[in-house]
Amino acid sequence: MSTYSISVEGTSNPAIKKFQADQFLVNHNSYEFKNIDEAANSPLAQQLFYLPFVKTVYITQNFVAIEKYNIVEWIDVQQEVANQIEDYLNDNGLVIIEDVAAKKIPVTVYAESTPNPSTLKFVANKKLVTTAFEFKSIDDTANAPMAKALFHLPYVKEVFFDENYISVQKYDVAEWDEVVTETREFIRDYIQDGKEIVTAAQLKTPQQAEAIAEEKFETLDDISKEIVNIIEEYVKPAVASDGGNIMFKNYDPKTQNVSVILQGACSGCPSSTFTLKNGIENMLKQMLPGKINMVEAING
Repeated sequence: MSTYSISVEGTSNPAIKKFQADQFLVNHNSYEFKNIDEAANSPLAQQLFYLPFVKTVYITQNFVAIEKYNIVEWIDVQQEVANQIEDYLNDNGLVIIEDVAAKKIPVTVYAESTPNPSTLKFVANKKLVTTAFEFKSIDDTANAPMAKALFHLPYVKEVFFDENYISVQKYDVAEWDEVVTETREFIRDYIQDGKEIVTAAQLKTPQQAEAIAEEKFETLDDISKEIVNIIEEYVKPAVASDGGNIMFKNYDPKTQNVSVILQGACSGCPSSTFTLKNGIENMLKQMLPGKINMVEAING
């Protein structure tokens, strides 16, 4: 069994500290406990409430947040708390007893339009995954129970997960105004019920995802690194806001051609693909003069 490591992070509230784990602690649910009685289904939270300064314990996927009373300063106790959580987890202590009714944080999901009229973006008020996943058909969903469930809706053509949203592309058999409520409620209820979104084997903590990305980045040539940095800083945020994703595929130094992969709402819509391709190409040519010939945008 792998060993847990806990790091301490501040928050916007000086009374609250986050104790970040390098592995997932619970399966997609979030829990909030105001006292030891409320924490009947969380042995970890009960342990923490024995510390006299602990006011509230909040447990979610890969961190524990603790709000303290003003009887101590965090600087004096935060490492002690981190060590206690780390030791508890490494002694195989239970975080949550899942079959006991818990006080869950309510899940809300709202729908957003995207540049692709066949695709809507369903945004949740909590993180769902730490890396992007794209599913072109139900055959791709062996490790993604939620995507598999969505494909059982007869109008669902493709599914894309990233961070806190799900992009769903539909067939033309239905209009979105006919099925958007059904889809939104299906997604909300699925998340609220604590069902598995992707299998544990596919889940990565933010630290693991960042380490994998960094390892891939270091294998690239210098121009490819510049291209990736430009895409990450200037293109990806805008694309994500539209329910899509863009991935650098390769750069050919001989032809100076760049290939990128479009996912989610960006994929499968000729007009948005053309617009995005031209926008990326113009940006790269301006920022890397003499190094870019053209950009090829490939639907994921």
